Formats: sequence, structure tokens, C-alpha cells
Amino acid sequence: MARDKHRSARTLETVARACDVIDTLDALDGAGVTEVATELDIAKSSAHAYLNTLREKRFVIKEGDQYHLSLEFLYLGKSVRHRHVLFAHGKSVVDQLASETGEYVHLMAEQHGLERNVYKVAGENAVGDTYHTAKERKTDFLHFTSTGKAVLAYLPESRVREIIDTHGLLEKTENTITDLETLIEELETIRDRGYAINDEEEVKGIRAVGAPIRNANGTVLGAISVSGPTSRFTGEYLHEEMPHMVQEAANVTEASINMSNASQTL
Repeated sequence: MARDKHRSARTLETVARACDVIDTLDALDGAGVTEVATELDIAKSSAHAYLNTLREKRFVIKEGDQYHLSLEFLYLGKSVRHRHVLFAHGKSVVDQLASETGEYVHLMAEQHGLERNVYKVAGENAVGDTYHTAKERKTDFLHFTSTGKAVLAYLPESRVREIIDTHGLLEKTENTITDLETLIEELETIRDRGYAINDEEEVKGIRAVGAPIRNANGTVLGAISVSGPTSRFTGEYLHEEMPHMVQEAANVTEASINMSNASQTL
């Protein structure tokens, strides 16, 4: 399991290690003291101490010899999501767009150079439930999704290069952009037309159209997208009808956010 090779000079080692324990329990879907110690290359006594502390703070439960993350994270996650500006102003927009298109609709934000799913809804004709459910448990890269590229297009180029330098350009399919300069050119095209297309760059047989969501100052907050099978996402529907619907949904969300912010200054 990948871990940060170097801690910041200001990092509290005990807090960082506790986070590693939480990540380990999540990745292994529960583990015993020996498994945690082995995974993190620490003494069993240390693993036991961390697990017991997290248990006392109600972040971990023990079932037999196995430790698991508690439902405390469920409530924390819901609290974080409901307080997020995109969820507060974009949930109803996503619900409506999913109803209109019948496809999967995604609302995302970028944090730490990765894609974080804020909310997603499956329309009545949506495909890929298993895949999308699995994606909800992890972050994703930005360069092969329509939402991710829509966000990258409106970040400063220096920030784009920093993100790619940190996370790389993982190849998901033969259509994935894996060259930085090619990606930079693609982002310029996205800015010119106002939307991004994922043309089987993440999963073969799936296309998506995404548009950025920005505040009144032009800062990109996230993006909204619709994805579906290539058999439906083609021709005028892919290049005209769907971009119009997605951009309209992004604009409605932007308007709601900006009006809310403006009302606070009255």
C-alpha cells in the first residue's frame, strides 16, 4: 500500500500514523493487530495502541480479533457533503438532469489535485452501477474524465503542471491523454468551447460531457457531467444537445451560488 515517503517537517507523527491506520482498515476492509503492524511496518504494541485509541474515540469498532471503521465516518461524511457549496446548490440540478437524460450525472470538486465525487445520480437508463459504486469509495485522476478536464481547463497552467507532476498521467484506455503538452492543448480547446468530452478515455464504450462550475470571480469550484454508452452519445446529441444541457446545468448552479453569496452582502 502506498504511503507518503516523506513527512512534512511540521507533521505530527502520531496523527499521521493514526491516519495511516484508518486508511489501512479501509483498504483491507478490517484487520487484526498483526495485519496492521505488518502493513505499516510498526511494532504490534504500537498498532494495538493506535487501534485502541481510535476505538475509544469511536472511530473504530472491534469484532472478535478484527478492527473495522465505525459508522462515525458515515455521519462525518454526510456532514461534509451537505455543507459543501456544490452539493447545497447543485443537488437539485443533478437530480433534474438525471431525470431529463436518463443517464448518470456527476457533480465533482477538485481537492489535492484529485477528483472528489460530491454527488451522483443514475437516471432510468444509466449503465455501469457496479463501476460507479466502486468509484465512490476512492478519489480519481483529473485528466481522463470530462469533469476533471473541465476543472483543469480553468486552473492556472502552473497548477495543472504541478498536479500532473504529482499524480502523473495514468493510461486507462488507448484513448487516454498521456502526454502533458497534448493535454495542455486539449484544455485550451475546452476553454474555447466551454465544455469537455471524455471520449472513451476512462472506460471503453463510455463517453461523457462535462462543464465547469465557477464563482463570480471566475474561480473554478468543480464541474458537472453526464456519462453514457457510446451508442447513445454520438453525433449531434454528443456535440450539441448534451453540451447545451450540461452547460445550462452548470450555469444554473453557478447562478444559485452567486446569488446566495450576493445576498450575504446585502
